[in-house]
Amino acid sequence: MAEFGALIFPTDYAMQPVPLAKAIEERGLDSIFFPEHTHIPASRRTPYPAGGDLPKEYSHTYDPFVALAACAGATERIKLGTGICLVVERDVLTLAKEISSIDRISGGRFILGIGAGWNAEEMENHGIDYDTRWKVVREKILAMREIWTSDEAEFHGEFVDFDPVWSNPKPIQEGGPPVLMGATSKWSYDRIAEYCDGWLPIAGLEGDHIPEIKKAWKNRGRNDQPLLAMFGVPPDEAFITAKLEQGFSHMVFGLPPEGEAVVLPLLDQYARIAEKMRE
Repeated sequence: MAEFGALIFPTDYAMQPVPLAKAIEERGLDSIFFPEHTHIPASRRTPYPAGGDLPKEYSHTYDPFVALAACAGATERIKLGTGICLVVERDVLTLAKEISSIDRISGGRFILGIGAGWNAEEMENHGIDYDTRWKVVREKILAMREIWTSDEAEFHGEFVDFDPVWSNPKPIQEGGPPVLMGATSKWSYDRIAEYCDGWLPIAGLEGDHIPEIKKAWKNRGRNDQPLLAMFGVPPDEAFITAKLEQGFSHMVFGLPPEGEAVVLPLLDQYARIAEKMRE
């Protein structure tokens, strides 16, 4: 059965994460997703990919793991996801621990949406070279999978390198939570097939990539099917129906970073659409 959720930039001036998560669960929706930016460099050298001025919310977000942990304690059913986590900007051992912790605290409800990011100077502030960011993402995901599954994990790569470590607790979800890549370039196909569990594109950027992803999946010898989720989904029943027919199974609506007076009526609308799509 298809799942439906919502994504919002969790800011200090928007509807707060915990009441939002409760409202999502009360309406029968299935998930909440938060994006991430640790900061925005004031230089603004890297242009905003969507064009124009960078929206205010990019420099006002809560840490997604802190916000999602609060949501985990206030809900019982909905899934809790990053949409997306900027893996390159996080220490791999700390991130593996954060993910394991939130997966256990939530009872196995965490989804790890990942990406490499677009803001070059933001990465530079974290000591990351923009040109090697995807190599860093790859090694960090592979290293975390080792940490989540091995009693004594070790990893030796170009960017991630550590001798055997003990890191517990392990995630509740076997092998770790599902890892969904939020990227849509031609280079994403094999990356998704090698070290992810599926794909999480922004609505409107999904194009005709699914056959190429499945081809790469098969070439990697994987016998299951990639998980297909999408965020920024418009409240358009025809669009949603078409995407479900293409194989997408988790549709995540977008919410503006506004207060309850704006957000709650939108959630009501999304809940009605979700109920109808499930019939």
